Amino acid sequence: MIVAVDGPAAAGKGELTRRIARHFNLARLDTGLLYRAVGWSLLQQKADPGNEAAAVAAAKALKLADLDAPDLRSEAAGAAASKVAVIPAVRTQLIDFQRDFAKNPPGGAAGAVLDGRDIGTVICPDADAKLFLTARAEIRAERRLKELQAKGTEAIGSAVLRDMMERDARDAQRSVAPLEPAKDAFVLDTSDMDADAVFAAAVAFISRKVA
Repeated sequence: MIVAVDGPAAAGKGELTRRIARHFNLARLDTGLLYRAVGWSLLQQKADPGNEAAAVAAAKALKLADLDAPDLRSEAAGAAASKVAVIPAVRTQLIDFQRDFAKNPPGGAAGAVLDGRDIGTVICPDADAKLFLTARAEIRAERRLKELQAKGTEAIGSAVLRDMMERDARDAQRSVAPLEPAKDAFVLDTSDMDADAVFAAAVAFISRKVA
């Protein structure tokens, strides 16, 4: 059983996929961490995340343990991830990792749920259930600001919104695997929904698809 959950930043994918994983006994992979890990590696090396050769080398060197680095959730890592993600050779390098996780989920799980931006369209186009979460940019920026503040990180709401809109534009306009719903995805706007409502709608949809 493979569940694909796509959507922009702060739409609610993380919380939803964690709950889906527990409910259906699935292994979970936040695929955005792969790109964040590559971008963060480049920042640590003082390299430009937009440098193709350096980004591809970092992607090739990536290990599963690298996804546990605490700084991967930082805004700097997110911005770097968006830059490396538009490089076709980087995406190609990371596709096999994601597909192998989906087809061979670790820990004896009954399947896998993958959280990303192109899971239903590129990585797992044959997924049993595909969801696309979205929300208004202002709502997502507010959520991200609260996350940052909860971590003790100083942030300005207008700057978070600007960065998010710039990232949305890069993700939507990239030539390879642009951010868009799969044709058979269940599109869920979470702007005015709480986590429980989103989870209930997602479980109902997945249950129908795999029945």
